[in-house]
Amino acid sequence: MKIEQDPAKGSRRYHDRSFKQELVRQSLEPGASVSAIALRGGINANMLFKWRREHLRAAGGTAAAVLLPIEVAPAAEVMAMANSIGSTPAQSRPAPRTGVIELEFAGAQLRLRGAVDEDSLCSVLRALRQSA
Repeated sequence: MKIEQDPAKGSRRYHDRSFKQELVRQSLEPGASVSAIALRGGINANMLFKWRREHLRAAGGTAAAVLLPIEVAPAAEVMAMANSIGSTPAQSRPAPRTGVIELEFAGAQLRLRGAVDEDSLCSVLRALRQSA
């Protein structure tokens, strides 16, 4: 890494074009960690992200965003699907996990800890939806 200091600007660093290009090339490889590459290069990861943006912009733009189709189903259909899923045999269900589910809505907070029974959760959510 070649760093040139401009005395008029204080501690601002200027990096060689080849140094920048090499780090950008490494960071664009599939599975590359931008943070690890920046750390090895002795720069801040934000700087490398900036160089990547500049490189992609100069190369003809960024990759176009991909929009995925979605379908909004009425609440009755969602509940029917939840009920049909709940009717599967217990053997095919994954083992219950422990954890916390937190929901916040209309100034209220619902916190569920540990293993949560799906049918009970559906009943609670149905009651909350009806009361809203």
